[in-house]
Amino acid sequence: MEGLFDYVGHFGRFQAYVYFTCAFQATSCGIHYLASVFIAVTPKYICRPPGNVSLLLLHNETLSQINQVWDLWTSPKDHLVVQQENGEIWELNRCNRFKREGIFTPTYTYHGNKTLYSCSDGYQYDHRNLESSIVTDWDLVCDHEWLAKLAQPTFMIGVLIGAVVFGDIADRVGRRPIMWITSTCQFIFGVAVAFTFNYYSFVIVRFFLAMASSGYLVVVFVYVTEYVGIKARTWASIHIHAFFAVGVMVVALVGYLVRTWWIYQIVLSVITLPFILCCWMLPETTFWLHAQGRYKEVEKIITTMEKWNKVSTPCKLSEICPVEEAGELSGNDTQPPKRHNVLALFHNCTFARRTISVWLIWFTGSLGYYVFALNSVNLGGNEYLNLFLSGAVEIPSYIVCCLSMDKLGRRNTLAPFLLLSTAICVAIMVIPEEYNTITIVMSMAGKFSIGIAFGLIYLYTAELYPTVIRSLAVGSGSMMCRIGSVVAPFCVYLTEVWIFMPQLLVGIMALVTGILTLMLPETLGKPLMNTMEDATEVEKMEESKQKSLLEPNGVVMEKLESSGADISDESLMHKF
Repeated sequence: MEGLFDYVGHFGRFQAYVYFTCAFQATSCGIHYLASVFIAVTPKYICRPPGNVSLLLLHNETLSQINQVWDLWTSPKDHLVVQQENGEIWELNRCNRFKREGIFTPTYTYHGNKTLYSCSDGYQYDHRNLESSIVTDWDLVCDHEWLAKLAQPTFMIGVLIGAVVFGDIADRVGRRPIMWITSTCQFIFGVAVAFTFNYYSFVIVRFFLAMASSGYLVVVFVYVTEYVGIKARTWASIHIHAFFAVGVMVVALVGYLVRTWWIYQIVLSVITLPFILCCWMLPETTFWLHAQGRYKEVEKIITTMEKWNKVSTPCKLSEICPVEEAGELSGNDTQPPKRHNVLALFHNCTFARRTISVWLIWFTGSLGYYVFALNSVNLGGNEYLNLFLSGAVEIPSYIVCCLSMDKLGRRNTLAPFLLLSTAICVAIMVIPEEYNTITIVMSMAGKFSIGIAFGLIYLYTAELYPTVIRSLAVGSGSMMCRIGSVVAPFCVYLTEVWIFMPQLLVGIMALVTGILTLMLPETLGKPLMNTMEDATEVEKMEESKQKSLLEPNGVVMEKLESSGADISDESLMHKF
């Protein structure tokens, strides 16, 4: 089917319409993936006093209102002394409070008798930069703090399951129905999240939102790959990630403008509503239809592409299909297509080694991507600007990725940038803590480098496998990717053990996968494989090429020896 693009164009008007329509919806995937950065934010907080307060003490400062405390609150270990209108003196901490016994004069330091009480009246939050989040609405602090930390990992578990489920279904029922279903569900569940009434309903609805978002992102890469010719496939596939990065930037912008989490969620969900109104016009891919033996539908799509792209010399499907398929086009019965499962990715030793390497690259790319992204709001300075820059730095990374991919190849681009990510992680670990600006710059450089690897692996995986298992390969790879994204938040939490633990883990994984990448085949400029038989033929050709590189000298040496010729180094230099 690759020959089709030589007739209708590699990226004509038709492909441009299909591409930008699909890519626009990829923005919503970036939005939902990173939305929890500001949905589950935890502001400064303290245990609420049991009654009306007349006086507050923090260190040597005397205050009249509790909202004045936050500028002076520098450490979670600080406590606040309050005197109530009835004269009682209370000592407030983040997760508990003490009532001082037998004293009615407020002093910050006290060594007398105190009675411990829980925070049964709730918590007082710092609302200067945030109106509300799920943390402030449902008191996800202290004993319930772990629930807030699980918000992103549980979302990513949904992403993991969605990648496998929808990737497999897309190979069975087609790419187009899955794109319809997942894009519609993204809008429905996205809005529904804003109306959840407690933490558990929030997690459940977000889980289904994650499955839909992941399903769309997996299938859209395959869809675009199968509609764009070789000459434009690199740029088209990689820049799907640019739209994802725009979604991250939108999260930062909307988060800055809207400080109430449920309004923020609605705004983010409504942004991509236009896609639902026009996604039904997208056709099925010719690759999938052809693999299923639905040749008449393929011919209809080719006719439509010819009209849109203004092709003056129409072509017939029989002209671009193998000879054995021409008989099928004449009306002969065709065998039903064979169904494949994940075991097909391991159907021989070559594919098994390839799949293991690809899965590790997916895992490492995702782990590094989300460690740098999630940690960007903790680097100091303006957290909204940091996240915006974290998304913005991806766009030039994809441009560099495309340029180097076309010049150096997929493998020779992926491996060096994985190894560069290792070097950057090491550099961050040795930068003194007081040089905060340099740390931010290096973190953005790390996001730039790992972004290239993370963006490239989608296209590289799609090109490494034939059509009949392509969505399954990308889907299973995305599953490994989501395992990395589930682990990433916990890696960020490991800063409590050692501040550079996330960089250490990402650096080690990037080093290992960078070496494994060098063992994968190059796919630059090679046609997409359609069936498992095509993949087997390609493997045989690769093996024969490798043998041919070693065979000529050996053959010549044998001939020279058998003829009794001089085979000394000097003599051979003259002969060759």
